[in-house]
Amino acid sequence: MSFFQKLLLFLGLPLYALDQATKWWIVLNLAEPVSFVPHLAVTDWFHIVRVHNQGVAFGLGNGTTWAPVVFLLVPVIAITLIRAMWKKGVFAAKVAQVAVALLLTGIAGNLTDRLLQGSQLSHLKDAPFWERLAAGYVVDFISVKLPLYDKLVPSSEGWWPSFNVADSCICVAAGLLFLSGLQEPKKD
Repeated sequence: MSFFQKLLLFLGLPLYALDQATKWWIVLNLAEPVSFVPHLAVTDWFHIVRVHNQGVAFGLGNGTTWAPVVFLLVPVIAITLIRAMWKKGVFAAKVAQVAVALLLTGIAGNLTDRLLQGSQLSHLKDAPFWERLAAGYVVDFISVKLPLYDKLVPSSEGWWPSFNVADSCICVAAGLLFLSGLQEPKKD
């Protein structure tokens, strides 16, 4: 078994399972956000919320008719590009392979949501398949209040946009890819 396969099995698969388990716990235990965002205040700076994100990072594209369709295609395109870059040897360094494993895990977690979560909405139980698919969204549930963030974005009241385990995997992957780009290439 290659290093990358081990990463997918022992890092990616458990993180994917954690991502899906936590999102389903949220969906099953917190009401659908209709006119308010249901939440559990764990501390003054950490809340568990239920947010339906049809857009991308920071909710860009939320509420638009095009976002659910476009953001169903983006992960497929990303996976295709990652595969092409892998074949060209772009991800030869081990840190880059860890990044790719985390990136694929995050993509898979959020894509699973977009494919399944719209079907679970109570008001769409009897809707046609395509309507439920178009209502797909990503479950975001981690909400943290950051010091001084309210100075940068006053309307936030200091709360960073909510996120999930898959989003965290993608962000860590981005950081690792940046670091791998700073490494000196090995000479043959």
